[in-house]
Amino acid sequence: MEPEEVTAEILCEVDQGVATITLRRPETLNAFTPTMTLALDEALAAMEQSDDVRCVIVTGAGRGFSAGGDLKAMKARVAAPQTTALGPRIDSLRRSAQIFRRLHDMAKPTIAMINGPCAGMAMSLVGACDLRFAGTSAVLTAAYMNLGLAGDCGGSWYWTQILGTAKARRLLLMCEKFGADAARDFGLVHEVWPDDELHGRTMAIASAMAARTPSAMRYAKEALAAAESGTIDHQLSLEAMIHALSGFDRPKRES
Repeated sequence: MEPEEVTAEILCEVDQGVATITLRRPETLNAFTPTMTLALDEALAAMEQSDDVRCVIVTGAGRGFSAGGDLKAMKARVAAPQTTALGPRIDSLRRSAQIFRRLHDMAKPTIAMINGPCAGMAMSLVGACDLRFAGTSAVLTAAYMNLGLAGDCGGSWYWTQILGTAKARRLLLMCEKFGADAARDFGLVHEVWPDDELHGRTMAIASAMAARTPSAMRYAKEALAAAESGTIDHQLSLEAMIHALSGFDRPKRES
């Protein structure tokens, strides 16, 4: 399928069941603007609903994944005196957080392909994904504290779930920069590959997952989501139900 431009800031491409969504503001290291965030929501919603898509990859154009929120706009907000605009600002941040939550809740596997610097709200984006693969040039940092900000878009929740309380506090409070290998060792990413192999290796994994039974993937993600807050008794009951259902949904093998 030919690449589809959602807006000038977001590009979508679907190939053999794998959708690749590219953040496309390379001149700013793909920093998020409000219009870009809304376009990402539009792209994710379309991929979520499409029967042709069984796995979703998010990556960045150029030499970086994403620098997070647009720095100039963020600095202006921090420097400005507090006004009655606080309410709309909170509403906007809540909408952005729900957009990233699509990645976490989506019934299809989601992958962050981190091809360079990743900071701020982009860390929340990759934390919302099921899998995170990085090229050797990747550098990950929460960054918020350097701007006098506390963090947004679910990052504190995602990273506490992924890393545990102690590591999540270190990540968000200390604002360290993690190179690719350090990020893997700390638990921020699953794998690190040479930059020129990142796309091919990620696509191979995504294609393998896209070839699997969609209902089985959907049920597995439902179980994993429930495990984040459920009891063992609830989990055992849920697993029994969805395991049985996935057996009924599995395509019949040809004799």
